[in-house]
Amino acid sequence: MTRRNPFDAVLVIAFGGPNGPADVRPFLANVLRGRRVTPERIEEVVHHYELFGGVSPLTDITIRQARGLEQRLGMQGPALPVYVGMRNWDPLLTDTLTRMQADGVRRAVGLIMAPHRSYSSCTQYRENVTAARVQSGASVSVTYVADWHRHRKFIDASQRHVRAALGQLPAELRPRARLVFTAHSIPVSMPGADRYQQQVSESAELVASAVGSTDWVVVFQSRSGRPQDPWLGPDVCEYLRDAAAASVPAVVLVPIGFVCDHIEVLYDLDHEAAEVCRELRLPMARAETVNDDPVFLDMTADVVRDVVNRYRTGVPLPIVP
Repeated sequence: MTRRNPFDAVLVIAFGGPNGPADVRPFLANVLRGRRVTPERIEEVVHHYELFGGVSPLTDITIRQARGLEQRLGMQGPALPVYVGMRNWDPLLTDTLTRMQADGVRRAVGLIMAPHRSYSSCTQYRENVTAARVQSGASVSVTYVADWHRHRKFIDASQRHVRAALGQLPAELRPRARLVFTAHSIPVSMPGADRYQQQVSESAELVASAVGSTDWVVVFQSRSGRPQDPWLGPDVCEYLRDAAAASVPAVVLVPIGFVCDHIEVLYDLDHEAAEVCRELRLPMARAETVNDDPVFLDMTADVVRDVVNRYRTGVPLPIVP
């Protein structure tokens, strides 16, 4: 007998990104809504996007990730349609939830495309989904997957990308290269900052161990906000200067806190950090994020399937008098 499927679909949730130069400023207006950011800082970030044609790879990669997930669920079950909803740009969460409602979806599994939990990388997305449900009038309930920063397939995909990056260095430097794991910095005062930092370190330790390296460190990137406010550190560029001063022979930058090569990876690491390494004559390679690596896509199917199996017998009813 076929077991009951308690869900109608999967909702993949991500940050969003502009699809062309005309989108950049409206996109940043969405990102920065309610925050006090100087016009000079906004124009600086606009320039980051302009260096890459005003297009963030995030949307295309996230859609490929979603299609890969949908394909795996179709082949191995449970067969569920996969929708993509973005926080800051098309396809916006409100529009996606409206479409899901029209398609008859009532219960969805939610997969936020961020491996480590903090307010900005998890809770805020859940709040965005709740707000989008109210705005759209959609009655789609969303049940989220569990934390997956230690999932063996996430670690496996990441470590293979680290090995590929090591292969870009001269052979004599590979055994002595330091793995520099990066994640998005957040304010020290943000709820969940300690847990976030711990989860990033757990992922990094597992990947380093899988590669066979004991020489690794966790740093942070993409800081924004007021200079006087404490954020998680050290900053990747500051750390690279210290590493060069300490005669570290080579580094591999590993953006473990990101699941696709979007602008914050491309600019902050491939452009800014790479320039620092050139100035310091510090040999550097950068590992790709997991992107649409087949092993990572297998992981997304695993965590969705875990939620489906957990609720096979239905959601527990509340106890009432």
